[in-house]
Amino acid sequence: MAKAPVLTPQAEDFPRWYQDVISKAELADNGPVRGTMVIRPYGYGLWERMQAELDTRIKATGARNAYFPLLIPQSYLAKEAEHVDGFAPELAVVTHGGGKQLEEPAVVRPTSETIINEYFAKWVQSYRDLPLLINQWANVVRWEMRPRVFLRTSEFLWQEGHTAHASYEDARDFASLIHTDVYADVMVNVLGIDVVLGRKTPSERFAGAINTLTLEAMMADGKALQMGTSHELGQNFARAFDTRFLGKDGERDLVWQTSWGASTRMVGGLIMSHGDDNGLRVPPRLAAVQAVVLAIKGDDAVVTRVREIGAQLAAAGVRVEVDDRTDIPFGRRAVDWELKGVPIRVEVGPRDLEAGTAMLARRVPGGKEPVAIDALPTVVPTALEEDQELLLRQSRERRESRTFDVRTLDEAAEAAKSGGWARLPWSEVGAEGEKRLAEDAVTVRCLVAEDGSVPTSDDAPGTLAVVGRSY
Repeated sequence: MAKAPVLTPQAEDFPRWYQDVISKAELADNGPVRGTMVIRPYGYGLWERMQAELDTRIKATGARNAYFPLLIPQSYLAKEAEHVDGFAPELAVVTHGGGKQLEEPAVVRPTSETIINEYFAKWVQSYRDLPLLINQWANVVRWEMRPRVFLRTSEFLWQEGHTAHASYEDARDFASLIHTDVYADVMVNVLGIDVVLGRKTPSERFAGAINTLTLEAMMADGKALQMGTSHELGQNFARAFDTRFLGKDGERDLVWQTSWGASTRMVGGLIMSHGDDNGLRVPPRLAAVQAVVLAIKGDDAVVTRVREIGAQLAAAGVRVEVDDRTDIPFGRRAVDWELKGVPIRVEVGPRDLEAGTAMLARRVPGGKEPVAIDALPTVVPTALEEDQELLLRQSRERRESRTFDVRTLDEAAEAAKSGGWARLPWSEVGAEGEKRLAEDAVTVRCLVAEDGSVPTSDDAPGTLAVVGRSY
């Protein structure tokens, strides 16, 4: 009788495969309250690496980290009507504390535009205080009706940036800078995920924004996942909170603002973009463990040599872990590391020592080959870069091969239902077309220009709608 696979095959049941990977690769568990999650150490390690890459780029823009309270007075949200309407169905509200009913209910932050603007109004006095560039690493709560670990949870982790500027142009350019130099750079060059950069349609914008820039990625099943967004808020929140500055001309003006965020949803995107029937495939630049050196048997000479190889790889700049747990069967350990998607395994046994070689197993392309032990410090870093490039290439080829240029809404819906994306003129869709597509659970993911750039406006000539089903 054939041995049952460790994971449900993707082709058989993609959602079940996703849940299997999260469980078997020890990434996360469901939390005790519906819609929450417990992120396990290996999964949190992926998030920490994402944090580090994002944080470095965010700080390079001039933004600085701060922290604002989890609890927000309910009256703050009511100050910006579109904002409160957009988030009302997702709010968690605290009405009692210390055994008493609160004088004013407090909302558990779904996002922090309102509370941050309360303080921006205090901190900004003149043009000399601008631009004010703030980022926050935090948790947020948005009550989720259809939860799925990492993708849609009632509580999730993220960064949210908030900025105030003296002019519309400065705010617009900063939102674009975050979109390209922070988010797109991390998605493409670290996560190895091909993304389409575009702008959201008016109906899909962030509540209270005048423009939302998005990054959309195609998952292995052809569905879209929004990987991050950067919003131009215009003066909507500034007007609601009376955030003004004294300009060089002596006039008091409202600031122009942005907000932007990326969350633990990126972990879900990583799984669904790169994973296969054997588990995760982690991009080498992201991996907390880029290579694991395994002792096949508990021979003293083998264990000693494995530890030496680990030290040599670390000296070569590889993030390495030594697995000399020979009391656990080798096959079980090898499968576990494969499930976790560690890019490279270096396997060493007594026969390998005699030959002066180690078996090099590469998770991304698959396959094994013997490599001279002395060559490992050179071979492994090269292989890691090759595998990083391969993941991005595979992601891009998937998106390109499964995106179809069409002319009608029916053709767009059919392409989406068959597991792909469609591109068609936005002028053929419009608000009414969006409603028709929604009947088939299909959405306009973003608007792009014919040359692939981000349109300067919703109605810019030649604007295309990118249409698909999504998570």
